[in-house]
Parts: sequence; structure tokens; C-alpha cells
Amino acid sequence: MCMKTVLSNEKVSLRALEPVDIDVVLQWENNTSLWQFGSTVAPMSRKILWDYIENYNPDIYASNQLRLMIDDANSGTTVGMVDFYDFDHHNRRCGIGILIGQEFQNSGYGTNAVEVVCDYAGKFLGLHQLWAVVPVDNVFSIKLFQKNKFHVCGRMRSWLRRNNHYADAFIMQMLVGN
Repeated sequence: MCMKTVLSNEKVSLRALEPVDIDVVLQWENNTSLWQFGSTVAPMSRKILWDYIENYNPDIYASNQLRLMIDDANSGTTVGMVDFYDFDHHNRRCGIGILIGQEFQNSGYGTNAVEVVCDYAGKFLGLHQLWAVVPVDNVFSIKLFQKNKFHVCGRMRSWLRRNNHYADAFIMQMLVGN
């Protein structure tokens, strides 16, 4: 059973990226069906990922990003990961992205992880807002963010390249602190 921390609730516990995560992260990063939701355009090798983990700097103020692994709070099983990216210290905002492993989807892990992330972002990082870019046809992600008080605040036309065409995306935003 995982120890309860500031980065946990009854369902999930968020933790730092560890070398033991290499296999699951490699599997997710190389899943080409997920590439349409991010900026990946080529497979990642085990060596590249190992170097990334070894040199990873979890100081969001220095690296402008932070990756946290999502574990089931009771079993410790890794179910996903959440990324803070494009951290803007001056304006106190950051983008977030979340991935829940396919076998763990629709079990409340995503909603709980975003809830914990939003609390952490406001209380400990002092952020004023979080934002996410969500494809307009990704109904599950839209609902996940809406459950956590994110609102659609804009539609970006032809924002995401999907093979030989483009798809629109919503920018979703949540104000988390003052």
C-alpha cells in the first residue's frame, strides 16, 4: 500500500519518474496510436529513454516541465503519467497532458489524477492556471477535464496533424489559484 502524501488521494498517488518505469514509458511513448495527441513523430529507443530518465531534472523552475507517474494508491501499480509542460513562471501557468494506460481507462484514475495535479499546482507550485490542448473529437478527455472544472475557452482550427489532414483542438483552462 502506498503511503499517502500531498500528491495522492484515495484512488491515485503521483510520484517521480524512476528507472523502473522504463518499460511502461517506452511502451506508451512508442504506441503510434497515441502520437496524434502529442508531438511524437518517431520511435524512442530504450537508450534514449534511459538517458532521459538518468538526466531528468524534476525542478519545474529549471526545466519548465515535470513528469509524474500515476500509481494506484492501494496496489502501487503504475496506471499512467501526467506531464506539466510549457511552464511559465512569470504568468504562473502551465500546460498539462495526461495518459492513462488502456487497460486502466474508465476506472476513475484520470479524473483523480487531474484532481490531485490541480491541487498540487495551486498549493505548491503557486500556479494561477492550467491549460490543456484536447482534440475536439476526444470526448473522453474533454469529459475528464470538465469533471475537474476545466472549461473550453477556445477552438484552434487545423491544430493537430493527423496523417494527411488536420484536426481542430480545444484549449481548455482552469484557474487554480491566485
